[in-house]
Amino acid sequence: MANAKTSLLSASRWRVGEPVFWIVAFLSPLLIKEHSLIVNEIAIVALFAISLDLILGYTGIVSLGHAAFLGFGAYSAALFAKHVMPDPTVGLLVGTAAATLLGAVCSLTIMRGTDLTRIMVTLGMALILMELANKLDWLTGGADGLQGVVMGPVLGKFEFDLYGQTAAWYSLCVLLVFFYLARRLVHSPFGATLKAVRDNRLRAMAIGIPVLSRIAVVYTIAAGVAGAAGALLAQTTGFASLDVFALERSADLVLMLVIGGVGWLYGGIAGAVVFKLMHDVISGITPQYWTFWIGLFLVVLVLVGRDRLLRPWTWFGKKGGAA
Repeated sequence: MANAKTSLLSASRWRVGEPVFWIVAFLSPLLIKEHSLIVNEIAIVALFAISLDLILGYTGIVSLGHAAFLGFGAYSAALFAKHVMPDPTVGLLVGTAAATLLGAVCSLTIMRGTDLTRIMVTLGMALILMELANKLDWLTGGADGLQGVVMGPVLGKFEFDLYGQTAAWYSLCVLLVFFYLARRLVHSPFGATLKAVRDNRLRAMAIGIPVLSRIAVVYTIAAGVAGAAGALLAQTTGFASLDVFALERSADLVLMLVIGGVGWLYGGIAGAVVFKLMHDVISGITPQYWTFWIGLFLVVLVLVGRDRLLRPWTWFGKKGGAA
């Protein structure tokens, strides 16, 4: 027991390069003011990737419909801001709570069955929500999206600006808070049971781990984190559209985890940084064929090895070690 506790405490300690990384991240909207909107996008997508990593990397649950929670959080926060209260912090809590509730309901459908069953169920949920958002145009704006979402200042003091600096710092703060909470979760005894479920579900059941309840809890938590990312997306863009539920959102998310690595919280951040920067740079050069270059990069990544291409990220702890 003592050895296990020591191991968990050691894994949860911050590595030398981590504070430097976060300092640079928070300085980036100031240093590259003209690219603050991209920093904001990366922070939101990184939070979304962390939410999927909780269930895919740490629990072994495959999902192709994780965008359902992103979209539900986005529409919840946007509707709340438009019809109730424009405060971003309260709207963030509303979007997170709404997605968490949806995740709790959906967790009942993914506790049993094979990986293929879970893929179909999660994908089906995203498609259902997309169709509902399309048909309920009196509420959601339908295919035109929910427009006219005006946000108040963050904490009543910081107005959203055209450069996106406030949005970037706001999203980075939320990312850091959820990253810290996810880190504490995966390096807790609860997190250790999740890894046991991922590695061998039958053995986990044999030693007394309540596998189904663990899956339900972590799925619900991951849904809430994805909902927070969706709320940030709607708040910082002032818009919510049907594409937040699209299959491409979930597919891109899986690609980010392939790039950065699963079962390692910084993997989601690394994948988000690489994917969004490649998307922005390559699509600016060749808009028609940027997916070809992304595909070529993935092939090279597999052939050469992720560890060699993303070696600097090992300063923050290796995959399966420090988050």
